[in-house]
Amino acid sequence: MTSDTDTGIGSETPERERTGNAVVNWMEGLSEAAYAYLLLIPSFLLLAFIAFYPLLMTFVMSLREDRTRGAETLGGFVGIENYVDVLTGDVRLAQQFLDVSLSASFPFVDFGVPLLQQALFVTLGFAVISVFFETVFGFGQALILDQEFRGRRWVRVAIILPWAVPIVIQGMIFFLLFQPEVGFGTDLMQWLGLFGPNPLADSGDAFVIVLVADIWKSTAFMALLILAGLQSVDRSLYDVARVAGASPWQRFKLITLPLILPALLVAMLFRTMDAMRVYGLIESSVGCTTVPSLTCMVVEAMFGGTRIFGTAAAVAFMTALVIGLFISVYIALFRDTEAGFY
Repeated sequence: MTSDTDTGIGSETPERERTGNAVVNWMEGLSEAAYAYLLLIPSFLLLAFIAFYPLLMTFVMSLREDRTRGAETLGGFVGIENYVDVLTGDVRLAQQFLDVSLSASFPFVDFGVPLLQQALFVTLGFAVISVFFETVFGFGQALILDQEFRGRRWVRVAIILPWAVPIVIQGMIFFLLFQPEVGFGTDLMQWLGLFGPNPLADSGDAFVIVLVADIWKSTAFMALLILAGLQSVDRSLYDVARVAGASPWQRFKLITLPLILPALLVAMLFRTMDAMRVYGLIESSVGCTTVPSLTCMVVEAMFGGTRIFGTAAAVAFMTALVIGLFISVYIALFRDTEAGFY
């Protein structure tokens, strides 16, 4: 009779076991950081597929010529011509938001061109102002919700409720609120001397309306994330500080703020990225022609009837670069926190 060993049956099992043991031994020899990166490889591959590949294709599209006629949507390779046209004002994608002009001797850029005086100004101004007030108001709400008091559950519901409102409905609420013949907001703001007779058609007034609408909705998001950081603080630290004679301000400065700073920066990072992509709120409340943002420019270039897809891709890629710059600033701030990335 012929044995399994002679025929080779089952001879692969020891080889597989040796290979499996070698892999296990190799993984056990990795440092914690290397093992963590190994586990993150599938996530990195998925991110590269769903995020970086479309971004790369957007950049490739931005290097091709706009073609407004014919079946083809893109022409031949033109390099950075689309970027130059956008930055020099040869392509006007929205009405002027405000009149900003500098002398011709100003190096490299002229702040009178549409991108820099309209969409970029609106996007950066909206992101900075809205995130600042949302952080301040959200911090205050989180400090209140962190205390024990009667009816705290209902206060939490009242604070979270605006966050549950869809963006389109949120925009329609403020659109109707400031309609001259429908809402009471216009009459009230006129009586206070703050708005004109038709604020939805005035760029300055409409910009304030969009800011108030976003702050009303997104402050709850900031409050919830900051509250999570507050509730993770060890309460015994406050007892020790009280025994040591620390004032409420000293307890906040030396205990609360340093310990919740990582959570605060994470909340600000998420809100900044979201604010830089603002489109739905503007379009559903005051309209992109009144308050143009970078995303509004992309949508108008793609679907506004002009079919300038190369230019739209250039604006979209520049928007991604601006958002990436803001993310880099936050990452640099994380380095100085105890629970940061590094």
